Amino acid sequence: MLKPACVKCQRFMRPKKNGFFFTEGMPIMNAEPGLKEPENWKPYKVWQADLWACPDCGLEILSGYGLNPIAEHYQSTFLETQKRLGADQLQINDC
Repeated sequence: MLKPACVKCQRFMRPKKNGFFFTEGMPIMNAEPGLKEPENWKPYKVWQADLWACPDCGLEILSGYGLNPIAEHYQSTFLETQKRLGADQLQINDC
């Protein structure tokens, strides 16, 4: 399998961190994805993936996701699991 590539720099990316935990957000109401309306999103699922970075420009991407989430919002231990794994470091607000 080829590594992800940075089109801008014409370089293969390098793994920055394997086993990177993050949170997938879900909209509270009609919300714009991304950083436009972060207050209208709440934590939904905890995922694990690999963090890759371009060695030239520093562009970062997530790839190699697990097949299933680690935790989901309805579970009683969700917030504890999110914090324990450090998944609260990044929330992806898109669906």
